[in-house]
Amino acid sequence: MPTSTDPATGRTIAEYAEHTPAQVSDVLDTAIAAQRGWVDQPFAERSRILRAVADALVARRDELARLMAAEMGKPITQGRAEVDKCALVCRYYADEGPRHLADEVVATDHRDARVVFRPLGTVLAVMPWNFPLWQAFRCIAPTVMAGNAVVLKHASNVSGSALAIESLLEQGGAPEGLFRTLLLGSSRIADLVTDPRIAAVTLTGSEGAGRSVGELAGKSIKKCVLELGGSDAYVVLADADIAHAAATCASSRLINAGQSCIAAKRFIVATEIYDEFRDAFRSELAKRRVGAPLDEQTEVGPLARHDLCDDLADQVARSVDAGARVVLGGERPDGPGAYFDITLLDGVEPGMAAFDEELFGPVAALIRASDEDHAVDLANATTFGLGGAVFTRDVARGQKLAAERIETGTCVVNGMVVSD
Repeated sequence: MPTSTDPATGRTIAEYAEHTPAQVSDVLDTAIAAQRGWVDQPFAERSRILRAVADALVARRDELARLMAAEMGKPITQGRAEVDKCALVCRYYADEGPRHLADEVVATDHRDARVVFRPLGTVLAVMPWNFPLWQAFRCIAPTVMAGNAVVLKHASNVSGSALAIESLLEQGGAPEGLFRTLLLGSSRIADLVTDPRIAAVTLTGSEGAGRSVGELAGKSIKKCVLELGGSDAYVVLADADIAHAAATCASSRLINAGQSCIAAKRFIVATEIYDEFRDAFRSELAKRRVGAPLDEQTEVGPLARHDLCDDLADQVARSVDAGARVVLGGERPDGPGAYFDITLLDGVEPGMAAFDEELFGPVAALIRASDEDHAVDLANATTFGLGGAVFTRDVARGQKLAAERIETGTCVVNGMVVSD
């Protein structure tokens, strides 16, 4: 049974009945029918609905932020920002969707050749708990604008948020069935992915989940988009502005209590400034305020679940056993909440859990690089590849490293990766 539990207190918020197989089938049939009507709607009508959904998000900002705080511990100020970002993505695709989807005329031997963009049908979205609204809406907005229906299988611990998203689409005037939330356990995802009524699937989550869904989609010959884990490397070169780099690295590491795929996790620092950066970084991490999610001053809340604290504690312990040193934090505070100390590990090297694995919580891994080439090698010594950053006063040098040598999806110079 999907259950929402307040990670700050351990209190059960709500329990939800799973959809039965018959109910799932009805949802898929309704989505198919809704999508067939939706595809005939002009861009102007699709844009109107998305703008209305954006208005609904803004009108319910505080309610939705409080719901996320209760279900997965997101600080209330970060929750409000997440709601605003969801409204922004709805308005972006409402405004820019017609341009993205316009026919593209192609010069060929034919008198009139063009690429025409048509919807796929009903898209299954399997989404995680860490950004309960944003992860869903960054899929919903472009997918619906392109003429598709969406069925959401959200993480079970944020079922309230999943149902709220459904109500927001209804409030915005979306046709019945165009977007629906299914409350299901993860063991039932396979049946959804392989159902012939699902045309494509997108998942954000773990490597294991992505591997499973990708395999099923491949066997069914369905389009599939996967966004999996990350262990972003932030490279701090010897000529970096240390104060700026330390503050930026701390902000990136601690967003959403460190529970972000694109958060900075490995901090690779030139040996010439290593000690100075470590002290500045430790100071920046230590001054970030940990507290209750509903406290307006809280910058770092609890982790979303107690088992995530267990996993993080195990990774820290294994790293220390392998030779890393704890220079800040490293403990789980007493009490009912799923809190974990803001932690800085010094002397991290390849082969340690803190280097090789994704740290999904407020733990930073500090790594010494002997020179620029060594720093690049360390940054690239990972199976992950979402984002990264380079800090240097020589912007041209940083851009060259970011564009040509560091192997990752998005690489920022003197800043932090964000999911715009």
